[in-house]
Formats: sequence, C-alpha cells, structure tokens
Amino acid sequence: MSKTEKKAAKTATAAAPEGKTAATKVTSAYEAAREKATGAVHSTVSLIEANPLAALLGGIALGAAAGALIPRGEKEKALLAPLGDKLAAAAAAAITAGRDAGLDAVKGTALDKEALRSQVSSLFGDAAKAASAAGVAALAAGREKVSG
Repeated sequence: MSKTEKKAAKTATAAAPEGKTAATKVTSAYEAAREKATGAVHSTVSLIEANPLAALLGGIALGAAAGALIPRGEKEKALLAPLGDKLAAAAAAAITAGRDAGLDAVKGTALDKEALRSQVSSLFGDAAKAASAAGVAALAAGREKVSG
C-alpha cells in the first residue's frame, strides 16, 4: 500500500465516526421536525373542529385579502364590472332578506335578559332556527336577484 493510500485510509477511518454523528444529527432533526409538524396539524384540526365558524371567517378574510392584493387587468375589469354590480345588488338583497327573516324568527321568542338566564338550551335552539331561516331566505333572495 502506498503512502497516499495509507493517509487516505487513515483519514477515512477518522472521519467515519464524524459521518455517523452527522447522519444521526440529521435524522434526529428530521424526526423532531416531523413530530412538530404532526403536532401542528393535529392542533389546527382540533382548533377548526372546536371553532368552525372562526375558521370559516378566517378563510373568508384570507381569501378577501388575497383577492385584494392580486392586480386586475383592464380586460378583466371590463368583463367583470357588470357581474360585480349584479352580485353587489344580490348581496344587498340577501342581507336585507336575511335580516328581515331573522328578526321575524326571533320575534315572539323568549330572548329577554331573564329568559336567557333561565333557558340557555332553549335559546340555542331558537337562535339556530333564526340563523337557518335567515340563511335560507338570504340564499333564495340572492339566487332570485342573480337569475332575475
């Protein structure tokens, strides 16, 4: 064996433990990152399951922000302007119809201060019915305005 080959073999033997240590560190860091990512996913899923309305509103806000930041071209503006006007009118009609239907559904229910304290479970049922009626009315009004 030549002098160069001996030096190379000696260097390789000395570097072998360092290579194993580096591989162990990389594997360890990968596993830690993987565990943190899995934990973050589980945490996010739990948060969404616990607060679906907040997640929905956050998604809508994020979409609106992204839409506001993306520039529009002139052709896009010209093509979408009539649709935007129609959608704005439909949204206004849907909001009005939803508000009116919600107020009608709430009238006559026990939604005063004392009733809220004594009938919490009944309140949630009434509020859900009112929201459902408002949503259905808003959807119907929006569809009518868009199609008409």
